[in-house]
Amino acid sequence: MNRESQPGHIDHIKQTNAGVVYRLIDQHGPISRIELSRRAQLAPASITKIVREMLDAHLVQETEFQEPGSRGRPAIGLVLDTLAWHYLAIRIQPGAITLTLRDLSSRALEEDRLPLPVTSDVPLLQTLQTLVDAFFIRHQQRLERLTAIAITTPGLINAASGVVHRMPGYDVEDMPLGETLAQRSGLPVFVQHDISAWTLAEAQSGASHGAQDVIQIVIDETVGAGVISGGQLLHKSGRALVEIGHTQIDPWGQQCYCGNHGCLETVASTSSLLQLAQQRLALQPDSPLHQQPLTLENLCRAAQQGDRLAHDAIAGVGHHVGRMLAMMVNIFNPQKILIGSPLNQAADVLFPAINSTIRQQALPAYSRDLELVPALMSDPGTLGAAALIKDALYNGHLLIKLLQG
Repeated sequence: MNRESQPGHIDHIKQTNAGVVYRLIDQHGPISRIELSRRAQLAPASITKIVREMLDAHLVQETEFQEPGSRGRPAIGLVLDTLAWHYLAIRIQPGAITLTLRDLSSRALEEDRLPLPVTSDVPLLQTLQTLVDAFFIRHQQRLERLTAIAITTPGLINAASGVVHRMPGYDVEDMPLGETLAQRSGLPVFVQHDISAWTLAEAQSGASHGAQDVIQIVIDETVGAGVISGGQLLHKSGRALVEIGHTQIDPWGQQCYCGNHGCLETVASTSSLLQLAQQRLALQPDSPLHQQPLTLENLCRAAQQGDRLAHDAIAGVGHHVGRMLAMMVNIFNPQKILIGSPLNQAADVLFPAINSTIRQQALPAYSRDLELVPALMSDPGTLGAAALIKDALYNGHLLIKLLQG
């Protein structure tokens, strides 16, 4: 599981320092030991000790490189050695599961996308164990040193304990996913909400890279948000998702899978959008949507072409989401808001609706310079799980385990 133990003071310092050095080598390599010492603000002797341990563990390697402005002999720099370490990245979605074997550079080596039926006589946890075992057997020729398993999934999740309390589409209640797979595999297991993991991935190498304060909202079959505050994922060791999707909008509205009624997800998810469009079609006989299947792609195209039904339905989602985001803007004062959604196909309809509502309802000082942008990853796949591994290396939690063998 990814429940972090409480190391002693010296061990915690070692873990933190190792993570800092690893991150700097990843982001700036090839980098000399002298430059590492300067950037990490660690004594040369400490850098020497940490680097020696990483070299022995085959986590970094030395290479010659020409330092900027130098015409002399090439310097000896450090880069990551990512090829010999693998991990399993898993994404669970309603009806499907994707399993990807990756190395520490996040490069995909093998990937299987398999059906995951929402109804089955076999408990979901048992099915997941079987699928993981079968993946390892199927690809055993590619396996090097396995470091961890990272899993992203929708639902109500406690990332610290690895427990999935509820999951849309499945009969799940307090499923101990992290603990079960950790005991079965002998590996650290990281479990996180897929939106939170996607938010982390965008912060590491996507549309919010370099920003310290970000809100990312995902509008899809589920609706949720992740928050980067001060450069860190908010509440990443607990229930990291900011549960806007399960904030009640209409107390007399449709029942949500969480048990409440009238949640934002029941009026702003893509499935609820298609249901609304279907209901309104009977009142719009001239809509071009009568001549084609009612899909998100066709709805977005119709909205862009000026169809009033499609435009109003998508704008309505934008206004619902914008009202929620206005409150979040007042709380977090972000530099940037990322939108991850298939509705980005009609961004010229969705984004103005969200933006205008935020500016009407949020504090002007907080919303005036706010940037609203699409997420770089239209479908993160298992890159969200990959981001969990990179974060665990950067903060030293997983790195120390690898250094200790």
